[in-house]
Amino acid sequence: MSIDISIVQAIMIFVVAFIMGIDQFSFLESLYQPVVLGPIMGAILGNLELGIVVGGAYQLVQIGSMPIGGAQPPNAIMGTIMTAAFAIAMNLEPTADGVGLAVGLAIPFAVFGQYAVTLTFTIMSGLMAKADKAAENADPKGIAMVNYTEMAILGCLFGVLAVAGVYGASALGDSLRAFSFQWSWVMAGLDAAGGAMKFVGFAILMKVMMSGEMWGFLFAGFVMANICAAVPGMSGATLLMCAMVGLAIALYDYQMNSKIKANAGIGAGGVSDGI
Repeated sequence: MSIDISIVQAIMIFVVAFIMGIDQFSFLESLYQPVVLGPIMGAILGNLELGIVVGGAYQLVQIGSMPIGGAQPPNAIMGTIMTAAFAIAMNLEPTADGVGLAVGLAIPFAVFGQYAVTLTFTIMSGLMAKADKAAENADPKGIAMVNYTEMAILGCLFGVLAVAGVYGASALGDSLRAFSFQWSWVMAGLDAAGGAMKFVGFAILMKVMMSGEMWGFLFAGFVMANICAAVPGMSGATLLMCAMVGLAIALYDYQMNSKIKANAGIGAGGVSDGI
């Protein structure tokens, strides 16, 4: 099922991509996350439910990815937008496994988003001399203008890429569905790759965050999730219950550390200093 993109929808996609492109480095620096962007794209393209599922599924792909210096991972904005566009154009099932094919198809576009960021940084590296000159002249407006220029370039690049990508996905919707029947083994491979991406993302997050004392909590959460999922009356709320237990542990740890820090100086003095 192809989707017809109206002019109003195209403008809305451009505006959303423009804002999200800038939000990567300014604004809240959280609006561009797939869990936020997915539902927005779903609402614009007329399938909010599928957009919510796409946002959650692609968030797992990106959960451990972060830009460090000049190294840019596949872009979350373009990846989310194109995953939503492909999923809706191909009328995929609104489940985490159902949108795996769309995730696999969207990864090349996420790389294009990565190139857009790198291109913007390259352009701005030449304009930083103007900011240095403005700083030497005590000209805050000149410094601000350089930053506004950078944000405008980045936002426009993402807006153009997003609109072009969504139009392409909408035009290819029926063709991709026909291709999936004729060359099912290719689509099965993309589906499997897209489905595996969320596990790769979570593994990257664990590699970054996990330390020796955290493994016990990981195994405890794994056991708790499996026990809750096996009980019919509790299976529907497994994620919520595990999240609440994790929140309780985090609050307890925070309170204990706060008390330790508050009492760290008590009794530390001696006779010589008069305490």
